[in-house]
Amino acid sequence: MIHTMNIRGQLINFQKPCVMGILNITPDSFYSGSRKQTEAEVVDRTNQILAEGGKIIDIGAFSTRPGAFEVTEEEEIKRLKWALAIVRREQPNAVVSVDTYRPAVARLCVEEWGADIINDVSEGGLTGIVNTAIHEKESMFETVAKLQVPYILMSVQANMHKMLKAFASEIQQLNALGAKDIILDPGFGFGKTLEENYQDMQKLEQLQIFDLPVLVGISRKSMIYKLLGGDPTTSLNGTTALNMIALQKGTSILRVHDVKECVEVCRIYEQLSANQVE
Repeated sequence: MIHTMNIRGQLINFQKPCVMGILNITPDSFYSGSRKQTEAEVVDRTNQILAEGGKIIDIGAFSTRPGAFEVTEEEEIKRLKWALAIVRREQPNAVVSVDTYRPAVARLCVEEWGADIINDVSEGGLTGIVNTAIHEKESMFETVAKLQVPYILMSVQANMHKMLKAFASEIQQLNALGAKDIILDPGFGFGKTLEENYQDMQKLEQLQIFDLPVLVGISRKSMIYKLLGGDPTTSLNGTTALNMIALQKGTSILRVHDVKECVEVCRIYEQLSANQVE
């Protein structure tokens, strides 16, 4: 199933899997190796993602890990304005996604600072930090519809049955508002137990019913090291295994810390798929 998406007037297709590289500008992201706090670090990470084959740079200024402290809207805006200026200076043609659940922040990032995609971990406002309710005055659905940018809708539902029901309703709401390019993220690690994460992975192909691109972000998450032992720093091998499974179940975009390794997974998957066609 081939999906397309309009980014700045260019039609991008997902005939081949796409790798999204994570650029964290938070001081407290769960994986310490991903934290970038200086201009030089942001420059290096921006160029690294693209050099290693990443197609999208996903910038996050607010950690949503369990136990994270809430970042004020003012601080999130300050961080994103700073980082987006650096990324756009270094790579003006790069496709840039912003990881935020705040409609006002999303609007500024797109209208003022050149973001192309909004990556919303709140499922349209249900939750922000893991297991913490949020209270935004504006509607993210209405905001992204007005902005006419691709929108990553992430689920915080515990199981695939609830996820499918919620997505069906939310996609209908977004379409009614005029949102066109929707990407579905099952939200591994959000609102799910260890067992539920793996049950959702096992049923991941069911999301293909919506005929929309699916994004999976399991890079170095606790669902790996809580099962295998270790911590985020030892979880690359588990990440690679799950990324291959996600591709086999129809995933279009993989959001990762380790771009080079993920691109290699995609190349192997593509070769396997080509052999099946033959």
